[in-house]
Amino acid sequence: MRKAILVAVAALITCPNLVRAQQQQKSGAGQETRPVEQLPSVDQILSRHMQALGGKAAIEKLTSLTLTGTMEVPSAGLSGKAELAVRAPNRYFLSVDIEGVGQFIQAYDGTAGWAQDPINGVRDISGTELAQLKREADFHREAHLKDLYSKMTVKGKEKVGTSDAYVVEAIPPEGGVEKLYFDTQSGLLIRTDAIARSAQGEIPAEVYVEDYKEISGVKIPVTVRQVTSVLTSLIKFTNAKPNVEIEQSRFTKPKGQ
Repeated sequence: MRKAILVAVAALITCPNLVRAQQQQKSGAGQETRPVEQLPSVDQILSRHMQALGGKAAIEKLTSLTLTGTMEVPSAGLSGKAELAVRAPNRYFLSVDIEGVGQFIQAYDGTAGWAQDPINGVRDISGTELAQLKREADFHREAHLKDLYSKMTVKGKEKVGTSDAYVVEAIPPEGGVEKLYFDTQSGLLIRTDAIARSAQGEIPAEVYVEDYKEISGVKIPVTVRQVTSVLTSLIKFTNAKPNVEIEQSRFTKPKGQ
């Protein structure tokens, strides 16, 4: 359901001096002429993805979800606890508590966004960073994914690991470019390329969704690997609770902050 669970996390724990990853598409001309493959449309790809998740009715029937698990950055020797709490229509709370470092939070209360970390304390989120967070906070986003972008274009097919994927270029209303990769066999979203915005700057990230579990009739990604030019981080959610009561205070910025 979430296309980039860790984009916000990387913005909190990595340094700002990153080089934007450039993808090169190789092409070659052989003596034999091969027929050009007919690519599906954006609508066909998104419809198949929604059906693969469980269908629009099942997605909209899910009203809240909490996920808890672990987060680690093997190359830096960092590990800790991860928690995601989301509630329809647009409440979002992501917390990563790293041992020996502290707690990193990013949240949206339905109107305003805020973040907290050991260096900057509590701060308001605004501008492009807020626009990105609001899009992530849309709990039923997969049921109307096309509405969240100004333009979406099918760019071709690429390999993601051992899988073939349709590549959809998506232009957010605030500008920039995201790339969404949908498995040609399962129809599921398996990778997203995006620029995470934070107080530390812009961080290009590749986010790989490597495990989907059916929860209350909807397939939810529970293992997410994020790759930047600085580090690779991994979140594994092991406990899920669908359609539970989540108090509004969970998403609201602490008073006096």
